[in-house]
Amino acid sequence: MSEQKFITKILHNPFLKEDPHGSLHMPVYENVAFEFKSAEDIELAFQRKKPAHMYSRISNPTIEAFEQRIRAVTDAAGVVALSSGMAAISNVILAVAGEGDNIVTSKHLFGNTYSLFASTLKDWGLETRFTDLTQVDKIEPLIDAKTKAIFFETVTNPQLEVVDIKALSKLAKAKNILLIADTTLTPPYAFKAKDFGVDIEVLSSTKYISGGATSVGGVIIDNGIYDWRRNPKFEKDAKALGPFTFINRLRRNVYRNLGSCISPHNAFLQSVGLETLPLRLDVSCANALRIAEFLEGESQIKSVHYPGLKSSKYFEIAEKQFGKRSGGLLTFDLASKEECFKFLNGLKLIRRATNLNDNRTLILHPASTIFCEYDTALKKEMNVRETMIRLSVGIEDVDDLIADMKTALEGV
Repeated sequence: MSEQKFITKILHNPFLKEDPHGSLHMPVYENVAFEFKSAEDIELAFQRKKPAHMYSRISNPTIEAFEQRIRAVTDAAGVVALSSGMAAISNVILAVAGEGDNIVTSKHLFGNTYSLFASTLKDWGLETRFTDLTQVDKIEPLIDAKTKAIFFETVTNPQLEVVDIKALSKLAKAKNILLIADTTLTPPYAFKAKDFGVDIEVLSSTKYISGGATSVGGVIIDNGIYDWRRNPKFEKDAKALGPFTFINRLRRNVYRNLGSCISPHNAFLQSVGLETLPLRLDVSCANALRIAEFLEGESQIKSVHYPGLKSSKYFEIAEKQFGKRSGGLLTFDLASKEECFKFLNGLKLIRRATNLNDNRTLILHPASTIFCEYDTALKKEMNVRETMIRLSVGIEDVDDLIADMKTALEGV
């Protein structure tokens, strides 16, 4: 029998324990504690000598079923579901780095991610070294004995920058450090990070996976390709656990102690959303390309940024890495902030709201919203312009979306 495709794997991935009632969906286990038949059994469970759920902050059958679905389609060593995408990033960084260590990344990041690195983790003694990740020769001089990882977004939000991932992987492996990718805009199905040398993925499952912004969540994916025996922090565990070292250490320490677990109900919603991910993603990407091509022909539009456009400087590397699925996010510029606001206020169908990859198309002005806490100089460094509009393209009929934008442009 040939290898099953994405949706087939999702729909027919077996539960780790058969449901007593034969449910086709893993039921929502909205409970906290789990009973054991004997004191000996609960002792073995806490010692991790016998697989079992003990307490829902640590593990839960509904959450486990969601994690196993992600694992099935990514061929990962392990998956952990969390309360949000930001929880996924912070758990990974706190697991691999500590006081006095450093991480190399770019200033072209989602606003909250930048704040985590530049402010929150800095207060805890972790240094972040910012550079241009599109130029590998600028990265190497920043790596030293205290560098634990290179962190990047596969497509940056909202700059829509695309790096050469294999080049980053080659450098990370040569320096024996981790390559960590935020794959929120290129989730499983759009991009197989493992094939490009990404050691660990983090993503906001609130976005594409949830299936229409039904719930908040995050996912950590350990692709099982990093040799943890070469990492002083993990080498002792690695002798016994091999490729499963990181996920086991994460669950027993940072994840358990920070209490950043996803709720069983949200895990259920996201597991159901995962079933239609390819269908929604294909429509979103196709719609985004059509809209980007339309905007390029409009006189009021000063520039359009979308990696799937042939005019984009990232087109070739994006196509090499993501094929025809460059994501559902695009940006474009008008002449001024005032024109941006007139355009936004003229829309009737497209919703003025934050979030990405809702089934609905959403729009906002990044500089005055999700990047409003940063001063003008820093926004310039982050390439967040006062003239920029961010459009997260949904799955509506694309002709209706274009008609709405045409009407709004007439009022600019």
